[in-house]
Amino acid sequence: MLEAAGLTTDEEAVYRELVTVDSATPGDLARRTGLTPGYAERLLAGLERKGLVNRASRTPPAWAASPPDVALLPQLQQRAEALEQARAAVTDLLETYRGTRRRHDAGQLIEVVTGAAALRQRLRQIQDSARHELLWFCKAQYVAMPSVSNTAEFAALARGVRYRVLYERAFFEDPGSVDSLVAGVRAGENARAVPQLPLRMAIVDRELAVCPLVPGGPNGSPEEPTAALLRDSSLLQALLALFERYWEDGVPLAVSASGAVTGTEGVAGTALSEDDQHLLSLLVAGVADKAIASQLQLSLRTVQRRIQHLMTLTGAATRMQLAWLAARKGLI
Repeated sequence: MLEAAGLTTDEEAVYRELVTVDSATPGDLARRTGLTPGYAERLLAGLERKGLVNRASRTPPAWAASPPDVALLPQLQQRAEALEQARAAVTDLLETYRGTRRRHDAGQLIEVVTGAAALRQRLRQIQDSARHELLWFCKAQYVAMPSVSNTAEFAALARGVRYRVLYERAFFEDPGSVDSLVAGVRAGENARAVPQLPLRMAIVDRELAVCPLVPGGPNGSPEEPTAALLRDSSLLQALLALFERYWEDGVPLAVSASGAVTGTEGVAGTALSEDDQHLLSLLVAGVADKAIASQLQLSLRTVQRRIQHLMTLTGAATRMQLAWLAARKGLI
């Protein structure tokens, strides 16, 4: 058990015996361990050089164990630091190796997966291997894996992997989709909705993306789907930027205690009255609440209540975000 501290099996046996007594001679240790006295004495000499034992007396020659925390812990700490440095060096070498291979072999960047079964397996594998975060574009009409069958998500969420999932509105017309969303959000999924998504996509730890290339599956073409696995590259960076762009526009989805989902209508589908549009235009212009109330001939409390309603309607967390969404989405 102490090989990591540089001890052989026999050295460890002798040291363990010494820890249980004040001191012992080579003969005592030989009887306790089954070793020969001469071999036990050579082991003691080696342990003394390592600082694990010291001479308790010279006549008769006897040795005592040094305290384990003084004798072993510093060595273990040094070895742990050396291992960490070696691990970091190997990681750097691996990145250099992969970078070199990627520049000379396109197969290191893009892998093609054909067939629904193979795609389902890869989707489960990337979720099982995720360490930090998974990003998803969920479109309507699944290709390989119905949302209700994605049990790997719950295992990943349980071990602390963050899920950010964007759903297009049509997704919620699929059978079982709302129940799947409710279960995911309750397990820790961070979900948002947008009117429409440009493609299906999953990205794990910002290192690997899965994107179907050829439609297929139950609601696609009669042929098997084909997907690409994209590793670290400019294309992967572009997909990450695309996700973040859509994420900014997404409306947060919330699940009530009764299981009702709010936010699925999406910001673009929000219809505002002329009064609300006027209020928003004043808010975007930086007009204070009191001045807005005066211009609209409303009480200050009513203006503040309507602003809060608009924040809830658009999914904005702050007034600044409400103003930004209103301008960005053309609500005014």
